Amino acid sequence: MAVRMSDDYDVVVIGAGTGGYSCALRAAQLGKRVALVERDERLGGTCLLRGCIPTKALLQSAAVLDTVNRSSEWGVTASGALDWEAVKAFEQRVVDKLVAGVAGLVKARKVDLVQGSASLAPGPAVRVGERTLSAADVVIATGSAPKLLPGLSVGERVITSDQALWYPTVPASAVVIGAGAVGLEFASLYRSFGAEVTLVEALPRIAPLEDEDVSRELARAFRRRGIQAHADARVQAVDEVPEGVRVVFEAGGETRAVTADVCLVAVGRGPVTEGLGLENVGVELDRGFVKVDGQLLTTAPHVWAVGDVAATPLQLAHVAFTEGIAVAERIAGWSVPDIDYAGIPRVTYCTPEVASVGLTEAQAVERGHEIRTEKLSFQGIGKANIVGESGVVKLVADRNGPVLGVHMVGPHVTDLVAEAMLITNWEALPEEVAALIHPHPTLSEAIGEAHLALVGKPLHT
Repeated sequence: MAVRMSDDYDVVVIGAGTGGYSCALRAAQLGKRVALVERDERLGGTCLLRGCIPTKALLQSAAVLDTVNRSSEWGVTASGALDWEAVKAFEQRVVDKLVAGVAGLVKARKVDLVQGSASLAPGPAVRVGERTLSAADVVIATGSAPKLLPGLSVGERVITSDQALWYPTVPASAVVIGAGAVGLEFASLYRSFGAEVTLVEALPRIAPLEDEDVSRELARAFRRRGIQAHADARVQAVDEVPEGVRVVFEAGGETRAVTADVCLVAVGRGPVTEGLGLENVGVELDRGFVKVDGQLLTTAPHVWAVGDVAATPLQLAHVAFTEGIAVAERIAGWSVPDIDYAGIPRVTYCTPEVASVGLTEAQAVERGHEIRTEKLSFQGIGKANIVGESGVVKLVADRNGPVLGVHMVGPHVTDLVAEAMLITNWEALPEEVAALIHPHPTLSEAIGEAHLALVGKPLHT
């Protein structure tokens, strides 16, 4: 059967999440004829529908509740009560608005949206139902899904982050398995909503990918909030019981059991590749993820992969944006350098927030750097005392060279990390940053003061 002109494209993108829609929009902007295939009813993928946006909406509600219930610290008499249905309605409004925005961009840039499940075919081509979309290049951007522990399945009491977003009630108690970004954020918001929270992490510390000093500071902050965190812990059993769900784990040489309303499993995310027909075109996998080179090209000619499905170091929405745009530009013939993943900021929106960029102290030493470090407490920063929050900024620098890493836990550090990204990516010397003037009183002074201290000129510490 002859290919219809309408099904002949320059680029076919599979998946309309952050990596997919950014690639499609950029490719269309560069003059390519683009089809975007999505099996969900709505655009946006995990980030917009089940991840970044709805979770941060919930965390905003949690932050407001925390502020109201702490209002006496600022001389205001007030008390807050949670309206879960109203919270979910706010969450939905934010999601709906942003989904509509993406849909509008796709339409405005004349990207053809094709609804349905896709599979790869030689050519390359993409089959969607009865249609075959031919393409000069295909981009796989099918994302990821929450993983469960072996033997577990989602139920009324055992949930993942997907179910937690729309859970019918606010749990009075919760066990969160996994203390990476997702686990930390849900443990934090559950606590803000009044739940008794137990956090269980198999690795030796919570926030295991962060610098060790950040992990320690966060653990102390969680203890102060009443979150029971257990690191180096092994889950032995998770069973639904009449009163909720019972989680048995071993930590510190003893076996413990906690019964809670819900158990949220946040042990990572796995790639979505089932049914894609990767074997039809010679696309190889790496630990289940799509194998790619530094340019994000798979083992099959003219087939690329971006976002969570690709075997790259970080599963983050802003990484997917960067990868999607880079692939679109490479398809258009641009020379785009490989992405430096160490230079990408990492953010976690628990209370207190965590943000970092560059090398940890351990990574810098492992790479052979002779280093100097500095830790600054937010308690020395006037604005931090005004907002009533503490934390630390840690700098890792080459002894005779640039800043290698900035690691923070504290108020609004997910916003402050943008400056830290410029510092590390432009290989700024500590003396250069120390010479910059930060406005007073602001939280940004923490970065300036840390650099002043690192070069031997501390002011408020």
